[in-house]
Amino acid sequence: MKLKSKNSKNKGKFGIRIGWKDIILYGFLFIFLVFVTLGFSGVTNESGSQKVPLSQVIADVDSGKIKEIVVSDNSLEIKYKDGKEAVSNKEPGASLYEILQNSDVSPSKTKITIKDNSGLNTVFGVLTAFLPILIIIAFFYFIFRKAKGAQENIFSFGASKAKAFNKVFPKVTFNDIAGADEAVEEMSEVVDFLKHPEKYTKLGARTPKGVLLIGPAGTGKTLLARAVAGEAKVPFFSIAGSEFMEMLVGVGAARARDLFDKAKKNQPAIIFIDEIDAIGRTRGGGMMGGHDEREQTLNQILVEMDGFTPREQIVVIAATNRPDILDSALVRPGRFDRTIVVGYPDIEGRREIIKIHAKGKPFQKSVSWESVARRTVGFTGADLENMLNEAAILAARHSKNDIDEKDIEEAATKVKLGPQKKRMQSDHDKEITAYHESGHAIVSYAMPHTDPVHRISIVGRGMSLGHTLIPPSQDRVHETKIRLLEHIATMLGGRAAEEMVFSKDEITTGAADDIEKATEFARSMVTSYGMSNIGAINLDYEKTATMYGETSRMSESMRTKIDNEVVRILDDGMKRAVEALRKNRKSLDNVAESLLKKETLDAEEFIKLMTGEIKKSAPKKIAASIK
Repeated sequence: MKLKSKNSKNKGKFGIRIGWKDIILYGFLFIFLVFVTLGFSGVTNESGSQKVPLSQVIADVDSGKIKEIVVSDNSLEIKYKDGKEAVSNKEPGASLYEILQNSDVSPSKTKITIKDNSGLNTVFGVLTAFLPILIIIAFFYFIFRKAKGAQENIFSFGASKAKAFNKVFPKVTFNDIAGADEAVEEMSEVVDFLKHPEKYTKLGARTPKGVLLIGPAGTGKTLLARAVAGEAKVPFFSIAGSEFMEMLVGVGAARARDLFDKAKKNQPAIIFIDEIDAIGRTRGGGMMGGHDEREQTLNQILVEMDGFTPREQIVVIAATNRPDILDSALVRPGRFDRTIVVGYPDIEGRREIIKIHAKGKPFQKSVSWESVARRTVGFTGADLENMLNEAAILAARHSKNDIDEKDIEEAATKVKLGPQKKRMQSDHDKEITAYHESGHAIVSYAMPHTDPVHRISIVGRGMSLGHTLIPPSQDRVHETKIRLLEHIATMLGGRAAEEMVFSKDEITTGAADDIEKATEFARSMVTSYGMSNIGAINLDYEKTATMYGETSRMSESMRTKIDNEVVRILDDGMKRAVEALRKNRKSLDNVAESLLKKETLDAEEFIKLMTGEIKKSAPKKIAASIK
């Protein structure tokens, strides 16, 4: 059962909680005040009777016009013989009989009825005397009660904010997960541990204390933990790493203790800590040393996990996409016994994930899930779900009854590059963009080890004015040196095309992102992969953090060698790109001209242009006037 505040529905606009008892109390006080104010007024004037002076009443009694006078304390209700009614007042303490006699008027000329309000007046007097005191007491009761609530909130900082699931489990099981078969198999054993512990304890095995899920964002780590909760059907406590931290010192450690105490009381149980890197970073790197609040929280978690006895059936599941920064004491066996990598799904996994998320959406029969799976190399499960959702939105926008492959293709491009943006561009700008994207495509086509071009467009998306999509044709575990060098040449193909067609003085800033990525590739080849003249040595470090700042671990001469190697690789890539474009100069003009006409070319159209299946007359030299 998901725990939440019982008064959460009665929160006001400013976060003030008002319970049903408060509503009854305040309603009673309001009604009481209205009743006291309007109900104890002696003689009421509900009928709208005219008020007359006492002298007029005496004169009317003497003339025999009054049928009856009702005396209520100092108020007089007069009923005339003609049916009229009026009200008047007499002096306090004076008798109406004495008043009439002193005025030489016989009281026997009218009927006088005395209404006894002594008891009511006594109650009214007591209430009038004590009502201010009661109001003051109620006011201070309200103030002290709120102050007590605030005090409880202060002391409840140490309470865990974990969401607890007990009887109502998330409707997610292992059947809802695809593309992570190895991870599901590992987690299935954890579920079996919790369901049938005796099967393992009789062989001397103990329940794993912790399972660490690592992998890129969107690969399904949190979904896997929810599936474990749905399968195991044991108390499940879910919390994010950032929820341990608070502005008060010691709160994180207190919340960690409280969380584990709750789990121990409900064992067998599962604790899920999402984004554990928020508190599990390597200790000793902060300026505050061991007194850092984050480190105190981490220390408490380490103690709690190490304090489990073999009989305690509590499993901690943690997820992160930054395993490299976690403290070594946290990830050692005995705390996190298992480390499960949840990576990008392969083609089989993507096909299964697509089938899961395609349920409930109408697709045309012509849609090939095999081609969609091949098209989406590098997509995570979250990307695939978002892609199909965007495809459904796109089809609905065009009032279609079902989703076709074009919708899926546009959605896949949108997920990776962003939505289309029709920017106002001059003809010259469009021309530069067309040659730039054509340069990427033709250099890629000329390289023997690169993947085929999937799509070329001069329609802006995100921050770019155009794009050339070259998705991997298959899932690869390794990248070779020749493929990396060809990839660098392809990324520099846009700049090479600009220089070849428009001269070096006409090059634009559009190649900035290409140059940045090519430089990152080249530097990784030198510093991480050992693919340079420097040799097979890891140089992927620049500075190391200490309590007092950062110190360099690399000599100036080595930095110079690295920079020289990076420049050499980039220069070679540019030369290869220029050479490829010179050999395909005519094709460069043809592809650019087609882009200016159609704005987007698919793989089939591009191949026809490159192989000459579409015969063209002398290609128009679009940029001849500005060379």
